[in-house]
Amino acid sequence: MSDQLKARTGPVDNSHSPYVSYLVLPNGAAEFTSGFWTERQAINRNVSLKHGYAMLNKAGNLHNLKMAAGLESGRYRGMNFADENVYKWLEALAWDLGRSSSDDLQTLANEVISLIEAAQQPEGYLNSYYQVVEPDQKWCDMDFGHELYCAGHLIQAAIAFKRAVNDERLLRVVTRLVNHIETVFGSGKKEEACGHPEIEMALVELFRLTGEKRYLHLAQFFVDQRGKRKMRGMGANGSEYHQDHVAVREAEGVTGHAVRQMYLAAAVSDLHMESGEQVLLETSSRLWNDMTKGKIYITGGIGSRYDGESFGETYELPTDQCYCETCAAIGNFFWNWRMLLINGESRHADLMERLLYNGILSSPSLDGTGYFYVNPLMLRNGKYVRLSTNPDQEHTTSGRPNWHSVSCCPPNVMRLIASLAHYFVTMDATGIQIHQYSNLDISTAFSRLTIHTEYPWDGRVKIIVGETSDKPWKLSVRMPGWCQNMNTRVNGMDANPSFQKGYMIIERPWETGDVVEVDFAMLPLFVEADPRVDSVRGCVAIQRGPIVYCLEEHDQPQGANLMDVNIDPSEELMRHWQNELLGGVMTLEGTGYQTDRSHWAEHGLYRPLTLENGKQHVEQKLKLTAIPYYAWGNRGLKSMRVWIPHR
Repeated sequence: MSDQLKARTGPVDNSHSPYVSYLVLPNGAAEFTSGFWTERQAINRNVSLKHGYAMLNKAGNLHNLKMAAGLESGRYRGMNFADENVYKWLEALAWDLGRSSSDDLQTLANEVISLIEAAQQPEGYLNSYYQVVEPDQKWCDMDFGHELYCAGHLIQAAIAFKRAVNDERLLRVVTRLVNHIETVFGSGKKEEACGHPEIEMALVELFRLTGEKRYLHLAQFFVDQRGKRKMRGMGANGSEYHQDHVAVREAEGVTGHAVRQMYLAAAVSDLHMESGEQVLLETSSRLWNDMTKGKIYITGGIGSRYDGESFGETYELPTDQCYCETCAAIGNFFWNWRMLLINGESRHADLMERLLYNGILSSPSLDGTGYFYVNPLMLRNGKYVRLSTNPDQEHTTSGRPNWHSVSCCPPNVMRLIASLAHYFVTMDATGIQIHQYSNLDISTAFSRLTIHTEYPWDGRVKIIVGETSDKPWKLSVRMPGWCQNMNTRVNGMDANPSFQKGYMIIERPWETGDVVEVDFAMLPLFVEADPRVDSVRGCVAIQRGPIVYCLEEHDQPQGANLMDVNIDPSEELMRHWQNELLGGVMTLEGTGYQTDRSHWAEHGLYRPLTLENGKQHVEQKLKLTAIPYYAWGNRGLKSMRVWIPHR
């Protein structure tokens, strides 16, 4: 293995990728010190990771691997891709151990890594389902077998352990596994791809870790197999469900299963970073534009249909029956990180922020023991059929299921939170770029920086320059897309920055002790959707800073029915810090009205429209209280809505 293997970076290492704008920082070069994300990482570490281990035991995932290793006997439990839950959980464990050692977590890691080593077959094959249940069907079902998908997540876990804690045990396992895969797949061999993209970006990262170009070539091979329409699809979805409907370079828009689309898009962006192939970048940009212009929710969620967990048509964005799977939001986050590294445009960091505080953070309960699989924007009477993939699954007191029959989302959340600081700061040959805001310590070749802020509740950000280069360098700070007014000072004086690609840039000879103060005006505002989004025509949503708000029945006056209220956007929204509510949140209070619709009972469901009908409405004025969308459902499930009819 090359010297490149010694690099300690986060989940993506583009430090040797030639076709990028920004470079990631080494692992540990940016660390949270306090505040919003530090608190969530602490819950992830102290509660969620241990909860995940308990659930993997209870659900049978570890039992399956023990059967594959010949250590236990019995019935295989769960789906044929159950191994991936273990691998994503392990990846989360690695990133967390890389931040700070823990005897308890290390013991869990040692146990499960040893189990995986024991389960691997001599030729390198590893998948508990096909080893235990259908040993004669290995590599036969490329539509739904998920063997390469599971392998991809194991590769990512192995990379995490190497980069975070210099542990190569899983790396040796995946090296043998990929060697075996190469004997099965390739030109003149089995010329097919996996029904669920994932291994492609894992192989690119394995190339980045080891410098072995054959891994990059294998990733390119799998991408190039798509579009042959060999895969049968699912439900009403054809081959687009598996991203097999069209050759990657010919794709016009996002379609099919949303998670599969995101993971494939991330891999395409990875391949462009290494090869510079312009058509791949053009494809990525085309897909991104199609998604953001009409196939994405205000929370950043994607996937509007139950059927196939898939994208709908442009502007098909129902609020009460949307899917918005957590894994799709995380995949979208991963893709936008790669696009940001490539073109340096703030719109990708803006979408990452929207996803992070809304479409992703809405999944885990505040106590770290429950997770939503889907994330609707409206709930009627506390009922929603697909909040869990298993209706009989035990729920937490918050209302979120504590695990799922298909539990891909919980460990996906865990691995993102454990590695989150990786996505906040980058550098290039000219200086440092700050993309997201939190209390951070940053160490680079240019300077040591300390960031102080109460973000996302307050838009003031203070950046203190520590030890620094004696040569001028650029500090680039993202201007959030939601911000309509800002000011910037250096040492109390107007900064007079330049602006490029959505970033405010200050270039100067910096000195130790210099202070940059940025104030993003964080006013609550009403948001409306393109009127072609029929499901929310005549409605508004509420947003303050990066956070989308919702109305939840818990917070409204006694007797208020969220299906009968409207809000007056001409009235000012008042903000109130509630330290004891939902872990500490900023609530917003607006003026609303509840319509008395009792007279409808005498007419039935429908009645002729007359001008007099509108005069029969009796309205009661009331105060409506909105909470951050991410915090809904933590006090038991009652009615909730993001989009509110307006007067």
